[in-house]
Amino acid sequence: MSGLPILVEARALRVLVVGGGAVAARKAAALADAGALVRVVATSAGAEMRALADANRVALTERPYARGDIGDAHLVVAATDDRLVNAEVTEHAGASSRLVNVADRPESGSFATMASHRAGSLVIGVSAGGVPGAAARIRDAIAERFDERYASAIGRLAGLRRTLIDRREGAAWRALAADVIDERFCDAVEHDALEARVQPWR
Repeated sequence: MSGLPILVEARALRVLVVGGGAVAARKAAALADAGALVRVVATSAGAEMRALADANRVALTERPYARGDIGDAHLVVAATDDRLVNAEVTEHAGASSRLVNVADRPESGSFATMASHRAGSLVIGVSAGGVPGAAARIRDAIAERFDERYASAIGRLAGLRRTLIDRREGAAWRALAADVIDERFCDAVEHDALEARVQPWR
């Protein structure tokens, strides 16, 4: 799959997950945690999916998939243990111009979820060519460096940007960004020196 990384506002998304096993539950949980409205259709739901439904994190319907289930979903996830059903979901999603993720054949889908690291408003996604274990290992290595120090620094800079833009001082923000977010930025964050660099712009 040739990838174009984008960050989508999940709270605006309606998602259909087809499948009730562990993989479907993991994908449904990640989408729900991001704020998406998740519907699940599954012939049989496992314990993890039932727990999500019991916690009102997903809306679960237990029955076989039907074409009309796609409804108004923006994203569709085909994650059953039946390749024929997954292929059918994929075909229907494509015919409805919906993005679809296919658990057992990611190359046949039109979007893939990434192993994600979050620190405040910093979000880093890792894709590793359909090898999720490798993506998770790389994500964890990234997370060791880009921790809460970066969350705090980015939050600080975002606040300054909003303040200056609200004051119609866009030129000041651009000058601050050019001065502070340079090749020394990461060193400043990691050595607690960013505030000193920002201070002249306050």
